[in-house]
Amino acid sequence: MNAGVQRLLWIDRNVANLDRAVAFYCDALGFQVERDAKTSPQAWRNLPRIGTRPTRSARLSLGTQQIALSEFPSATPYPTGATSADLCFQHCAIVVDDMGAAYARWLRYGGGAAISRDGPQHLPATSGSVTAFKFRDPDGHPLELISFPSDGENSIWPLQGNDVALGIDHTAISVSNTERSIAFYQRLGFEISSRGVNRGPEQQCLDDLAEVEVDVIALRPANVQTPHLELLGYRIPQGRKPPNSGVCDISADRMVLQTQSLPNLLDKLRHAHVAHITTDSTDVRQSTHVALLSDPDGHWLVLIE
Repeated sequence: MNAGVQRLLWIDRNVANLDRAVAFYCDALGFQVERDAKTSPQAWRNLPRIGTRPTRSARLSLGTQQIALSEFPSATPYPTGATSADLCFQHCAIVVDDMGAAYARWLRYGGGAAISRDGPQHLPATSGSVTAFKFRDPDGHPLELISFPSDGENSIWPLQGNDVALGIDHTAISVSNTERSIAFYQRLGFEISSRGVNRGPEQQCLDDLAEVEVDVIALRPANVQTPHLELLGYRIPQGRKPPNSGVCDISADRMVLQTQSLPNLLDKLRHAHVAHITTDSTDVRQSTHVALLSDPDGHWLVLIE
């Protein structure tokens, strides 16, 4: 059996106040609570050397995609003044069928700050002809609303979400060296599905940056279309703020990835010296192997077999 990632299960995101965060994701974006627990059931939280455990957690769904929220009331806040080009950046892109309605819903809720200038931006054909809008949740995490052209990727999205939002298309992370990050994620089992360079006034408004030139590389596990991973390599401006080092910090999003033959995959990563493997263990009772590691830029990954 080949070792490698099979699919992106969900994004696990730290918050300071679970009730506030759940209300925002449900009321402003249309998520539904799947599980709201006073304990910490996620496998990574039982790993040794993690430190502080979350006080509560919730699993939310949008269509067939999920996001998990973990409450750390005393966690280090999201870095002040961080931009899309900074290495702490990681967003979730939410597909919407009607950008006008989705944007109006976000405005009515008024629970987060805009990143993009002048509302949703329609990007040129060289950037996929998508319409997009970036903003933050109450804890400062970046999010994006994205609408594809009618003859584009929207066709892969059945009407599975609420009346406005359909699901989570991808998570995007800023990286300092695109080729190094591509090589790392290919070792995990991801494949390049597209790549391009975004620039111009629309991208500048989308990111609220004076000048922008960014490599965008889409990566997917084999035969899995969504949700996928995007690497953002900003040539201009160069990123400044690195991810916070602590897995319990507010900015420490975790991609939770389903794998095959995880011990073999970890051995391959250790041999290549391409990842910092914080900890891993096997739950004999559930026959579950799980590992917590970080990519070359410090973005957190949880691998579960």
